[in-house]
Amino acid sequence: MPNPKRRHSKRRTSTRRAHDALTAGALSECPNCHERKRPHHACPKCGTYKGREVLEVKEAS
Repeated sequence: MPNPKRRHSKRRTSTRRAHDALTAGALSECPNCHERKRPHHACPKCGTYKGREVLEVKEAS
């Protein structure tokens, strides 16, 4: 298996890694309960998606 003849410089390594940072996930507002939720997903708080109930949510006791 071939191996590199010379090591990569610190600048070349860090330039490549400059795009590896994690970004925060996108959030939108639920039109029903106004909680934050992931776009194109059912709301975990009220269980609605596109104006209709799709999940059965347990009440907090």
